[in-house]
Amino acid sequence: MSVDDTAARLDRAFAALGDPVRRAMIARLSRGDATVNELAEPFTITKQAISRHIQVLEAAGLITRSRDAQRRPCHLNAAALEELTSWIDGYRLAAEHRHRRLDAVLETLKEQEK
Repeated sequence: MSVDDTAARLDRAFAALGDPVRRAMIARLSRGDATVNELAEPFTITKQAISRHIQVLEAAGLITRSRDAQRRPCHLNAAALEELTSWIDGYRLAAEHRHRRLDAVLETLKEQEK
């Protein structure tokens, strides 16, 4: 898997999560699998719009769908979310490291002023 593939996948996932309806769907799926109708319940938008949101989440790799007789339940792809949090954590850890170094410098300056 190339860096470009990873970047493209992250772009699709973050873009998908830029919509509040899709974030709410992810939150709902974190509690368990759901059908399209179950995902649509809290919203006052058309079924077509719900289906479009699901397609975007599926294309971003954030959810998968399976077939269970007449049902096509949606499932959260936890591995995709883990990839997003790992990417964010890399930058969070770098920022924390810089802040710790700055704290150390400030502490040294305080000691020298005494």
